[in-house]
Amino acid sequence: MPPLTSLELEQTDQPAEAFPSNEASTPPVFRNPSNLRILHFVRTPLYPAVFSIASLVELKLVDYTSPFHFGEFIEFLHSNQSLEVVILDLQFSEGSKRISPERKASLPQLQRLMFTCGSATDARALLSWVSLRRGSHIAIRGSQSNSSADLASFLPSPPTPIRDLLTPITTIKYRYDSFHALGEGQFSFQPSKHTPTLYEGLGLFVTRTIRELHITYALDSGGIYLTWPMERLPALEALVLSEMHLPSGSLSALAKEGPLCPSLKTIAFFDCEVNEDVIKELEEVLAKRRDSTAARLYRVVIVNPTHALPNPQLIRRLKKFVLRVDVGVGDELPALL
Repeated sequence: MPPLTSLELEQTDQPAEAFPSNEASTPPVFRNPSNLRILHFVRTPLYPAVFSIASLVELKLVDYTSPFHFGEFIEFLHSNQSLEVVILDLQFSEGSKRISPERKASLPQLQRLMFTCGSATDARALLSWVSLRRGSHIAIRGSQSNSSADLASFLPSPPTPIRDLLTPITTIKYRYDSFHALGEGQFSFQPSKHTPTLYEGLGLFVTRTIRELHITYALDSGGIYLTWPMERLPALEALVLSEMHLPSGSLSALAKEGPLCPSLKTIAFFDCEVNEDVIKELEEVLAKRRDSTAARLYRVVIVNPTHALPNPQLIRRLKKFVLRVDVGVGDELPALL
């Protein structure tokens, strides 16, 4: 099949070995793979001929317990400089952590790199030896074996100051069971157990550049919880509260004199129970901020895939204070900025 451009294989059981020792048994499809652009292997034996491919745009190698030789793998990535998406769930051999490759893998077209690893050292090695273009989305996910490792142990070597590394980020997404930072120069980090608090997480970033903050399933202390981040986000333009119960006083920080977040233009609720009490509190916030032209809110977004939407009378009350109210039942938020 010389014209073949896409190959996706998944094996139910874990192969006895990732790399078959008998080269003569290589299936014909792997003997001349010069036109392959998409290669997805899940628990599928990797014949050495696979690593001669130099035409890939998308690569997915998932659920491999046999270790890969780090230097050879970096050279394989370098040979596929048109790669746009790389998804990996594998480990490298012990020697890969001590022997440096001959050169970095240059991936000028890469848009997304996702790596699930059992060792923070593997993540550090991969990020240190892959040259990424600005704006790439990097997602590193730890396994149970590195559950206690902190973010710094996964970052490239030589060490890069975290604040410098994350300076271009303009959007932070925080949820109770993971911590994500997304934006231009995107970075996403999720350890398997420890979740940094919102306070710890914001400490990693140059917060003067943050324009959008998402908080999911983590608002249980009312307005006290929001006051601290609001005081540190002078450029914030959109606040998104998702998948949570909104206790009394949740929004009170936004009504403080000052005001906090003077650039805030949009507040969005995604999959939250926006009842009459929440609407009343929101009205008070909107009324106070309307009196300050520099801090006026212009848009309220309510999207509820599972909860009932506020009745039309409550929506009409909000429209007295903002230029736009978006209400929907879909599973995605509209563009906020």
